[in-house]
Amino acid sequence: MALFADGKISGLDDLAAQDSQLLDTASEEGINVTQKLALAQGEIGIELVSMLESLQLANWPFSLALEPSIASIVVTPALQLWHAYRTLEMVYGDAYSNQLNDRYAAKRDQFHQFAGWAREKLVQTGLGICTNPIARAETPLLMATPGTLPDGTYYVTMAWLNQAGEEGASGVPDAITTSNSTFKVQPVAPPSNVTGWNVYVGQAPETMVIQNDGLIAVSQLWQQPPALRTTGQAPGTGQAANYLKPIPRVLQRG
Repeated sequence: MALFADGKISGLDDLAAQDSQLLDTASEEGINVTQKLALAQGEIGIELVSMLESLQLANWPFSLALEPSIASIVVTPALQLWHAYRTLEMVYGDAYSNQLNDRYAAKRDQFHQFAGWAREKLVQTGLGICTNPIARAETPLLMATPGTLPDGTYYVTMAWLNQAGEEGASGVPDAITTSNSTFKVQPVAPPSNVTGWNVYVGQAPETMVIQNDGLIAVSQLWQQPPALRTTGQAPGTGQAANYLKPIPRVLQRG
């Protein structure tokens, strides 16, 4: 899972899995799907804030020092599906506006129903809440330094951990090419609630694994040793929810 605030929660592959004609339609009609993904996530973000406000209206007794915010929300399967379906609804709404094609209208209406279903499931099962959210790590800085790491290109990322040992989402990896050297890794912009970090290295983005035995201190740099680990824990996508809170259906009196 990942935090809603970490970035995009669905991609083109997620949409294509729901609708195999999506990319062809977008190309034919000149629709920017990436833009629709961002617009749909912005709309859903506004609705999530409203849901959090409804929890406050219902006087839900939070055990946290602070009430949950949008930064605390975890992307659950229902939330991810809601976003995917809402994006597809927007794409086919645009396509229908361009051509007034009934086939596009039917797909728009279908995905509107699917989006409503996914939203209802989210309301029923609840918002995934993380009690001590860690923002996704930024891409670390890589610096060549004297050493005996075998020459080659290495991909590197990192992730922050909180006091409970929960790991946030890893940053976008960067690459460095060594020649008669090794490299150091420097984290960027540590959040205030972290206690350390993990470093992941591989000779391809998909082969990165954890290199450190113990937690690396927040202010400490990592120097890659000559022996590259090739098996072990891979970079994670972020924190799991600590609990789920169903959304009350608040009826305001007036």
